[in-house]
Amino acid sequence: MMKRIGVIGIVIEDLDCISNVNSIISSYNDIIVGRLGIPYKEKGVSVISLVVDGTTDDIGSLTGKLGSIKGINVKSALTKQLSNRRKENEE
Repeated sequence: MMKRIGVIGIVIEDLDCISNVNSIISSYNDIIVGRLGIPYKEKGVSVISLVVDGTTDDIGSLTGKLGSIKGINVKSALTKQLSNRRKENEE
């Protein structure tokens, strides 16, 4: 299955959900290229940006699990260009 490169933006409004969010993100570490987390203490929220390289099914599964958590807002944007990155065990 072909892969795509994209970005996932996560806004955490309920800070009690952070450990759950981190657990889900960790379980998808094989498609995550980079991560930037910013605690915006003055506003009481945290923002996480993920760069991903995976199938649309994997990326959709990750965003779906994160989006199902109350107090979390998730949006994603994917390139139209297909990625040729392979998992290590596919080589």
